[in-house]
Amino acid sequence: MEPIWIALPIVTVLALILGFLTQRLLSERKMGDAGLRAQRILGDAERDAETRHRSAELEAREIVLKARAEFESDARRREREIQQIEQRIISKEEQLARKLEELERRLGEYASKDKGLVEREKSIAEKEQRLASALEEQRRKLEVIAGLTAEEAKRQLLAQMEEEARREAALIGMRLEEQARETAREKAKEVLATTIQRLAPDYTVETTVSVVDLPSDDMKGRIIGREGRNIRALEMHTGVDLIVDDTPEAVLISAYDPYRREIARRALQILITDGRIHPARIEEVVEKVKKEMEQHLKDEGEKACFEVGVHGLHPELVKLVGRMKFRTSYGQNCLQHSKEVAWLCGMMAAEIKADVKLAKRMGLLHDIGKALTHEQEGSHPELSLQVLTKYNESPEVINAALCGHENVEPQTIEAVLVEAADGISAARPGARRDVLESYIKRLAKLEEIALSYKGVEMCYAIQAGRELRVITKADIVSDLEAHQLAKDITKRIEAEMQYPGHIKVVVIRETRAVEVAK
Repeated sequence: MEPIWIALPIVTVLALILGFLTQRLLSERKMGDAGLRAQRILGDAERDAETRHRSAELEAREIVLKARAEFESDARRREREIQQIEQRIISKEEQLARKLEELERRLGEYASKDKGLVEREKSIAEKEQRLASALEEQRRKLEVIAGLTAEEAKRQLLAQMEEEARREAALIGMRLEEQARETAREKAKEVLATTIQRLAPDYTVETTVSVVDLPSDDMKGRIIGREGRNIRALEMHTGVDLIVDDTPEAVLISAYDPYRREIARRALQILITDGRIHPARIEEVVEKVKKEMEQHLKDEGEKACFEVGVHGLHPELVKLVGRMKFRTSYGQNCLQHSKEVAWLCGMMAAEIKADVKLAKRMGLLHDIGKALTHEQEGSHPELSLQVLTKYNESPEVINAALCGHENVEPQTIEAVLVEAADGISAARPGARRDVLESYIKRLAKLEEIALSYKGVEMCYAIQAGRELRVITKADIVSDLEAHQLAKDITKRIEAEMQYPGHIKVVVIRETRAVEVAK
């Protein structure tokens, strides 16, 4: 057993030494192979670098050769262009030389012709002198024979011819004037008769009362409200009289101003439909209706323009045309009157071959100033002039609106037709009523007096002009000043107006405290 244990370590040591030697031989062999591969790689890299260097040199030589070829080609091209330019310059110089020669030749010809013309002028001047002396000799001989000078004979002849022409022209003019007068009279009668027969509308004089139908008589109590607060609020905000009587299922709205009456009618209809009737709601609905009336005026104006056939009006003029629906003149509705004048003008213009479109435009706008007479100072012709000039209407239309006022003469045949149509429309039986117009003017004067005072916000003439309700601004007019204002208005009404009975002046000063809970 001992020899085995002793031999085993020795064998192990020998195996390790043998393994180490084997590993070393393998490592040296691998290092030799790696060196051979490195040498091969270096050789390949040197050959690749040399190849790239040669290719770069070849490319550079090619670029240089190409650039040299392009330069030489460009140089040859420019040389050819320069040669062509030189040839053109040489040809132009030759042409200029030929032209100079031609000009010199023509100048020589013109010089010779000029000499010939001078000689001819001299001969002609001599002939004219001889002719003038011969004519003078003949004139002297004729004067001796006739016993008159040439000027005296000419004046006598012209005077005789002028007298005869004047006499004949006067006779012809008298005859033509008489014929024209007879023809014009007959034609005018025919045109007026034709147009009046073609346009025969019904007339209804404008009243001052509107009727609002109610769903039941129980609604009257809701309209009046507790202690009459609803009806007072409606009258205060609209400036009308609300008449609640025994008329079944109806209430009456009375006001001389159709515009206010229409606002009150619309507001009352909305309140009746809605069912909520109290002072705050009444104020809200009235303000809403006032804003909607602006669109209503525009719609009415567009409708009237469409009916008449007038187009291209300024939008503000269209709105003023619609506002004429709520204006009257001696009880006649201004819009209906203007439309009728436009129709009459168009018909008469068609009969006499005048401008139909212009005549209709003149007729529709001839009283446009009446739409502003309740809002601005001045007569309706002055307001018509202002508004038509402001919105760039033609001078012909402006002249037609002023015809018949302030001694303005018509400048066109269409303006004459407008004046005639205006008279026809106003003179129709039942068209106007003077009593109503004077009543309306009295109410308008009442409101004008009240509005002239400082601090007055709104005023309404109600109760057929027997009461003037004045609403003041609380921040301007105090309680004491309100009493004094009522006295001042009363004294001025007594001094400036004539009216039957008594007029009650009520000055209202309202203070509101408003807070919003958040």
